[in-house]
Amino acid sequence: MQNFDKSLLINKAEKKVTEIFREMELIRDINQEKVLQAFQDNRVGEEHFYTVSGYGHNDLGRGVIDKIYARVFNCEAAIVRNHFVSGTHALACGFFGILRHADNLVSIAARPYDTLEEVIGIRGNKKSSLKAHGVSYKEIPLKNDSEVDLEELEKTIDETTTMAFIQRSRGYSLRKPLDIENIAEIIEIIKRKNPECICFVDNCYGEFTEGLEPTDVGADLIAGSLIKNPGGGIVETGGYLAGRKKLVKLAADRLTAPGIGIKGGAMLNQSRLILQGLFMAPGIVHEALKGAILASQVFHDQGFRTMPLPDEVRTDIIQAVVFNDREKLINFCKAVQYFSPVDSYLTPVPDTVPGYKDEIIMAAGTFIEGSTIELSADGPLREPYVAYMQGGLNYAHIKLALNGILSQL
Repeated sequence: MQNFDKSLLINKAEKKVTEIFREMELIRDINQEKVLQAFQDNRVGEEHFYTVSGYGHNDLGRGVIDKIYARVFNCEAAIVRNHFVSGTHALACGFFGILRHADNLVSIAARPYDTLEEVIGIRGNKKSSLKAHGVSYKEIPLKNDSEVDLEELEKTIDETTTMAFIQRSRGYSLRKPLDIENIAEIIEIIKRKNPECICFVDNCYGEFTEGLEPTDVGADLIAGSLIKNPGGGIVETGGYLAGRKKLVKLAADRLTAPGIGIKGGAMLNQSRLILQGLFMAPGIVHEALKGAILASQVFHDQGFRTMPLPDEVRTDIIQAVVFNDREKLINFCKAVQYFSPVDSYLTPVPDTVPGYKDEIIMAAGTFIEGSTIELSADGPLREPYVAYMQGGLNYAHIKLALNGILSQL
């Protein structure tokens, strides 16, 4: 009877968001057409699925993947590799490849994601950080703890600013994610104050959630992870950078070595998966967004604070639920783990994780370790005890999981 009651709650919530789902289908279709056109324009064939070994010279698949990503993101060049271990790694290659001693880096939306703090030199082993290499760093505080302060942005950017870092998703914070309209406004201000300033966008969790990408509205460089949106749930590892050719080359030299850049690196039978994952990505992201919207409505109906709200613009796949209670956060993650297809019999517990300053609890019963385009949830064990739920390869699974989660809270 209890499960029946929870199903009724979910069905009631689902009826409230049906029209939103229809609107999201338009975005899915726009992105699917864009990806298909890129495959057709680049004449993808079976020969691009074959692999080479050793240095990876003359890899046809690697070359066409880079071209397709550049076409999809409407920019000059891209590097897409299984050699990136994470989105943070791709971002770090962008930072270290481009920035030099005495350059100035500004983070637009206050503190970036936790794993970048050690890269920049805010905490941890600062000897290998950007600051240790002589790069200065500044953050623009949020306005009302939730929005980018455009007035402060106007004051901060000047002719000495080398790079402006823009994080699209909220990370482990409650600030509003930056949609494409926000990003376009931010870039317009930056370029007006300093046309030479490099606008570098962390695009993680954001790909294919809207009809445009940051590079469509002036971003010079973007980076992301292949075990998030663009991997379509099947790519086993990797990341990408896309943007201006000169900047992509500098980042590629950091990943491999100067003189090798994008020309080396055996793909180790990953090319077909990377291509197929990208082709599937618009549909998979759509499923994840539907699940996030439903989750927002369900928990909003139960009196929890949800961010974004069901009818707000979606620019990433993350749904935040504020519990203000340590045990409820832990129980939420335990329920997500239990209703996962993999490792459902395991119980997640809070623990320290490399790159994070607080204990983290992570639920990820995923086919690919750490894949956040698959249904997963996590959160730092700090106030206000927020669960960050993301992903879902299909909407039906997300609905089943929500039913189970409600039963555990």
